[in-house]
Amino acid sequence: MKVHHSIKNFTEKKPLTILTIGTFDGVHIGHQKIIERLNQLKIPIEGKSAILTFFPHPRRLLHNNNELKMLTTIDEKIQLLEKFGLDHLIIEPFTKEFSQLTAEEFVKNVLIDHLKTKKLIIGYDHRFGKNREGDFEQLQKYSEIFDFGLEQIPVQDIDDVAVSSTKIRKALLDGDLIKANTYLGYNYLLTGEVVKGKGLGRKIKFPTINIQVDKDHKLIPKTGVYIVKTSIDKKNVFGIMNIGFRPTVNGKYQTVEVHLLDFQGNLYGKKIQIEILNRLRDEQKFNSVETLTQQIQKDELLARKWLKKQN
Repeated sequence: MKVHHSIKNFTEKKPLTILTIGTFDGVHIGHQKIIERLNQLKIPIEGKSAILTFFPHPRRLLHNNNELKMLTTIDEKIQLLEKFGLDHLIIEPFTKEFSQLTAEEFVKNVLIDHLKTKKLIIGYDHRFGKNREGDFEQLQKYSEIFDFGLEQIPVQDIDDVAVSSTKIRKALLDGDLIKANTYLGYNYLLTGEVVKGKGLGRKIKFPTINIQVDKDHKLIPKTGVYIVKTSIDKKNVFGIMNIGFRPTVNGKYQTVEVHLLDFQGNLYGKKIQIEILNRLRDEQKFNSVETLTQQIQKDELLARKWLKKQN
């Protein structure tokens, strides 16, 4: 899959055979259904498939909604989309200027002149152009004017999947990782650099790695203790992750800390990706560090029991 960081950087000479448009936040099973349709259509004509997406999310810019958190960072989105057989991913920086394109300007300037689209696949409720003025009826008109094919994913197909990024965000904020992961079609990811912490975990013989996640954009699940998995040197390593404010030791800010099971090594400065498998419990304030240590021991036993059952 070729990644183009702007439509201006898309310089392919051959026309794009099939294109779809959307933020694709989470690349969940609903998105995967659309991508599957793209790939079905390109095979018999030996064509190329592409997604046009945007960064930052249009709602963050247009509504000044910095509270909207993403299910995927842009790097995670690229990583996930690479698995689905796409030929091109075009990431357009979403700016105020871009948002002022009318529906007709968007079709002519972006879809036709820049991307040379031959067929467009969209969801049943897709809106586009300034003030979201464009809809499927307008696209039908433009498809005749500019000579490109048009297909709408039926509402029934989307309803059959019964999933949305909004539902997944709610599940994560409720701490329901089983539901979120089912909707996603994969385990929810947190990616970040391993940074130095306070060293308390090492003192109580449960050393942790502190992961610095982009909290400005990335949705962090509900505070609590989770069972997680990561890959280190191409080997799966499981662990227990705490998302929270460490109330037992009067923590002042939220941290993401992982105690890796059966692993020893220095990961400082390395980028690591955590898959969140399940949630064990809420974050609690204990009367002492000793009581906290006892609870972590129980958490580890429960995690190992759950992992054994899954295997």
